[in-house]
Amino acid sequence: MVLTDTHCHIHSSHYEFDIDAVLADAFAAGVTRMLCVGTGVADSQEAVAFAQEHEGCFASIGIHPHEAATEKGEWLDFVKLAGQPEVVAVGECGLDYFYLHSPKLDQQRLLRQQIELALEHNLPIVFHVRDAFDDFWKIFESYRGIRGVLHSFTDNRANMERGLSHNLYIGVNGIVTFTKDAKQRDLLISVPEKRLLLETDAPYLTPVPKRGTINVPANVELVADFIARERNQPIEQIAAITSQNAQELFILND
Repeated sequence: MVLTDTHCHIHSSHYEFDIDAVLADAFAAGVTRMLCVGTGVADSQEAVAFAQEHEGCFASIGIHPHEAATEKGEWLDFVKLAGQPEVVAVGECGLDYFYLHSPKLDQQRLLRQQIELALEHNLPIVFHVRDAFDDFWKIFESYRGIRGVLHSFTDNRANMERGLSHNLYIGVNGIVTFTKDAKQRDLLISVPEKRLLLETDAPYLTPVPKRGTINVPANVELVADFIARERNQPIEQIAAITSQNAQELFILND
């Protein structure tokens, strides 16, 4: 069984991971490919360096909407990363109106910049959208040819269906195992196979039954197992389909 964690932050110096143990546990659980996702210029540089040094790891370069007001002066350094061979995506980027750590206009400007960078380099995009889909769709639908994933999706069916209509993938993580919202759980369980991606968002969103511990890529197996049981499918089938989806979107060539 082969699994792919399409969204983690194990590369980041903000967190204390025993990297050798984390990777060994991931491989033991069948998680052979991990996408290390940047959330700022320096963090994206770390993701690229980490992917260069660790087997099975790839980089996505992104500036999180929380950072939209603070990273204006580093754009040229960010752009230089897009051509690195370890970079398979742009993001996470998007709009977050739940916390609103950066003004809406700054977030929108930065989202457009990153979409245009991704299109220029023919890269898919990892989208972070929270309480902001109305503005997100206005921006997204003003472009053509975008490929990508709605990371950590927790919104409603209408927005999921709209994303699917644009051939976006839906990223599902540990939230599906612990949400108290039955409608949300059922929605995440119902993502069409061909559009489903598994992720951990490590070190965040640790799935049941490991709540209260630091999340790691090996736990993507728990997400896969939960979805498989809820859908009455073999976990091997979920693993194979989602890994194939990840390959098709991100082109994860070793």
